[in-house]
Amino acid sequence: MHKILVVDDDKDICLLMNRFLTKNGYEVETALSGLSGLSKLADFKPDLLLTDFKLGDIDGSEVLKKAKEIMPRLPVIVITGYSDIKVAINVMKMGAFDYVTKPLFPEEILLNIRKALKPQKVDSGETENVKEKKPEKKQTYLFGSSGISKNLMKQVNLVAPTNFSVIVYGESGAGKEAIAKTIHEKSKRKKGPFVAMDCGAISKELAGSELFGHEKGSFTGAVNQKIGHFELANGGTLFLDEVANLSYEVQVSLLRVVQEQKLKRIGGNKEIDIDVRILVASNERLTDAIAKGTFREDLYHRFNEFSVEVPSLRERGKDVFEFAEYFLSETNRELEKDVKGFSEEVKEHFKTYPWPGNLRELRNVIKRATLLTESDIIESGSLPFEIVNYEKLKFVDDKPAESPVSSSSQGQLKNAATEAEYQMIMEALKKVNFSKSKAAALLNIDRKTLYNKMKKMNM
Repeated sequence: MHKILVVDDDKDICLLMNRFLTKNGYEVETALSGLSGLSKLADFKPDLLLTDFKLGDIDGSEVLKKAKEIMPRLPVIVITGYSDIKVAINVMKMGAFDYVTKPLFPEEILLNIRKALKPQKVDSGETENVKEKKPEKKQTYLFGSSGISKNLMKQVNLVAPTNFSVIVYGESGAGKEAIAKTIHEKSKRKKGPFVAMDCGAISKELAGSELFGHEKGSFTGAVNQKIGHFELANGGTLFLDEVANLSYEVQVSLLRVVQEQKLKRIGGNKEIDIDVRILVASNERLTDAIAKGTFREDLYHRFNEFSVEVPSLRERGKDVFEFAEYFLSETNRELEKDVKGFSEEVKEHFKTYPWPGNLRELRNVIKRATLLTESDIIESGSLPFEIVNYEKLKFVDDKPAESPVSSSSQGQLKNAATEAEYQMIMEALKKVNFSKSKAAALLNIDRKTLYNKMKKMNM
């Protein structure tokens, strides 16, 4: 019997998951905080860890990191807010097996758990074969047939065979890393490694070590020698996502390595020759970062030998249906289902919804809708609330916000604070198309707190 440790600061979720997973043949232990969960790892020795990202004491990324230090081969599934794309990307790059989004669907979690536990059944001689079969390694980018997509494909095909450094611009979830990988796969370096690093997910203190590596004992905590991303990418391509997040100090070291194609590990004296093509991505214009004084202009010019603009999904017109069909086919294979397509009503929703999370949001929506669909056509009932009700919410968005504070009491300090809080909540809701989960994340509070505040203000 496989053992599962569930970490969530919500007692109801822990109770629900305990009952559901026990019913499905697993031995379950729960913990109501990250530290409590970590303390149970050594004694309980779970086969899988299921942890919420937002916990009362430490966040899920810290739980993931510490759990991997204690049990390196432990599969970890992280629970995130719906379409919280950046969190999902970060935890996957930190070594999470997968993530699931709220609201939780037990059957979806069960499917992920079964997938995560499959590698545990093979012996060590088969492990490498399991790794080689990951679909992500073979996935190619679907460009679409709209004019803007064809232009993107033309640019990629033009720059890929060169050795130019490239800046890839685009919104979160638009597919910047997929474009970078496509450039690598179409280049002369395609037989070399493609190494990706999310600069926004790494602290300023560790960024230098991640890029350049370090020698044993070079700083507190450096108990072993570490090979950096540049060395790992030698002979291939290094992709730096959200490069504008690198500290100014790291940018200085990065410029030298890019110019000279040589590096020294932190704490080391030996110069190491490298041959790496650099692709970088940003959802912020690097020229704007230069103007703010947060990005070096000389480093920008080193990177800006060519730039590619990845369009948002809302700019791509009919492409949304091509991507939807592609993701449906992909999910059918994964879930072993045979959903044929989408109802006309669903297609209309897809056409009018602005897709703030771009391709990643569309993919998540298709995966969840396919899982929930019991017929051979996806209907509106399987779509998230904010997509089905977008037109209504948009109408509400156009109305002026009504304040819960009367004009006669505007001068009172308490009411003024309430007024400011109301306006802040309303602005957050507007930015995320009235998704309460996203608004709560934007305001850095949990959903329950947001619901209570909205109820109190009669929102």
